[in-house]
Amino acid sequence: MESVRLVSMANQIGQFFESQGDAAVAIAGIADHLQKFWDPRMRRELAEYLERGGSGVAPLVAEAVREIARKHRR
Repeated sequence: MESVRLVSMANQIGQFFESQGDAAVAIAGIADHLQKFWDPRMRRELAEYLERGGSGVAPLVAEAVREIARKHRR
């Protein structure tokens, strides 16, 4: 899938969870959603996009993707 499309989708998810008001809750919600509903290839592509600079990725989304990566390294 095209990175621009993934960024757009991830940012929409981020906007929803950001509206909950608490950054930690939002990050956890975004990470949970991505793990439950996104194909691993989509998550991997978004993570690789972030590693290349991640232009346009919302900060909470970026942190959620990093959180997923940290959990998978354990």
